[in-house]
Amino acid sequence: MTPIRWGILGAAHFAKEHMGPAIHAAAGAELAALATSSARKATEFQAFAPQLRVHDSYDALLADPQVDAVYIPLPNHLHVEWSLKALAAGKHVLCEKPITLQEADFEQLITARDQSGKLAAEAYMIVHHPQFIRARELVQGGAIGDLVHVDATFSFFNDDTNNIRNKPEAGGGGLRDIGVYTFGAARFVTGQEPIAVPYAKLRLENDVDVFAQVAADFPNFSYAATVSMRMFPRQEITFHGEKGVLTLTCPFNANVFDAATLTLENADNTVTTERWPGVNQYVLQVENFCNSVQTGADYPCPLEFSRGTQHMMDMVFAAGGHPA
Repeated sequence: MTPIRWGILGAAHFAKEHMGPAIHAAAGAELAALATSSARKATEFQAFAPQLRVHDSYDALLADPQVDAVYIPLPNHLHVEWSLKALAAGKHVLCEKPITLQEADFEQLITARDQSGKLAAEAYMIVHHPQFIRARELVQGGAIGDLVHVDATFSFFNDDTNNIRNKPEAGGGGLRDIGVYTFGAARFVTGQEPIAVPYAKLRLENDVDVFAQVAADFPNFSYAATVSMRMFPRQEITFHGEKGVLTLTCPFNANVFDAATLTLENADNTVTTERWPGVNQYVLQVENFCNSVQTGADYPCPLEFSRGTQHMMDMVFAAGGHPA
């Protein structure tokens, strides 16, 4: 089967460190092109992909007939614009999260996807990792009995005012950067959607959220999350049922923060631990994307799923008195 030829819009650090190498390593994919005006940055990508063609503009890359799909790691406020341009150019699109800054923008993305016949998706890599597929299987299969409560924490420290995460005009903030994981993970594992956000405490600096404490109600369980860009790094998500507890201690940055580990404790005092030390969720994401393009198979994270996470995000911003 002919590989999907990828281009990357912009020489972002994350693209250089993670997604570029993942595309290059993934079965069914070929990293073919990069759009950047920086010769130095281009050389850094060519160090692991020597045959990479370099375009000096995003538009030039989108006009390249030898590019089938584009990965978009641009600042948040540019995601919708360039996703739409890529679809209009006849390219499949994998765009970094959050793909939009508010739920309403999904309508035009979904319409453009359907009209183009191309695959467009948010780069939400955790749903491709076997730890989350296993967690969903256990929770929905009754391994912890009826689910009562979910709690999630994700934090890191970044007070660099020059970083786009701290710039309101670029769609910065902790919730958009990492809160999407604490929200989407609960939705993916449980298959349920929030019905209310009765509490959201947000602390802002320079008009971006740097700390958020959230409580939400789902149909059959309660939910709590802490998200911060001003705390020591920590990440964990726990699913607490009537008959057991399921904990993922490295749910979001597997192999970077720690090894992906899932622990299941049951009422009979049995503790089971599963680990995935060698799995690269970025490679799996690219391979699933390519497989969907090549075979028509359902993609694990369609725009409709991402729209649900953004809906919850909008609910949280509204509850915290800081509408998106």
